[in-house]
Amino acid sequence: MTLAQPQPAPTSAVWDGRSPADGDIYVQICSDNEDLKTLLTFLPNGLAPPAPPVDPRVLAEQAIASLVLRAPEIRMAPPPGSSGGLVGVPVWMWTERRSDLLGPARQSVTAGAVTVAAVAQVSRIAWDMGDGTTVLCGAGTPYTPGTQGASPDCGHVYAHASDRHVPGGLWPVTATSTWTITWTGGGLSGTETLELTSTTQLFVGELHVLNQDGSD
Repeated sequence: MTLAQPQPAPTSAVWDGRSPADGDIYVQICSDNEDLKTLLTFLPNGLAPPAPPVDPRVLAEQAIASLVLRAPEIRMAPPPGSSGGLVGVPVWMWTERRSDLLGPARQSVTAGAVTVAAVAQVSRIAWDMGDGTTVLCGAGTPYTPGTQGASPDCGHVYAHASDRHVPGGLWPVTATSTWTITWTGGGLSGTETLELTSTTQLFVGELHVLNQDGSD
């Protein structure tokens, strides 16, 4: 319901014996099956029109847009930029643990009597290792110096040296987190997904062993 602009003339039958000094005429659009009808309604001075209904889906969009979500902060052992990567030696992958990187991240929006809350959580992280392999992980396990062997939950072993297969000599590594966002409020609920990506590069070399023949 909105205020009629301009107001009907004081002599209009719409006033039904009242005058502009008594209040205002409002326009209301009503649905009658598939037809829309325009109604003119008088409201006396001091009586405000009812607030328009709140669409929870609109509030959900606002709550989701307010969430602070970031792409993975890539951590690897050996670390990107080092020359420690070797063919056949396990690589560990993980991400820093914060609510904006993994969740849960929460936000709510209120309008009138309706409140919609949104919660976002990373459901997986897909690591494109650059050699045609994709590794699906959770947050991964941080590497502890001196640890031997492969990561218990997020690792990869390269079969080829990067400088023999990639221009520039570095495997391109991409980590893509999939966020699952659920919202509820106003009698409705829904789920959305969002993907955020970080990239880096990793050198992987080959270990050459010099064989010496000690025979005469």
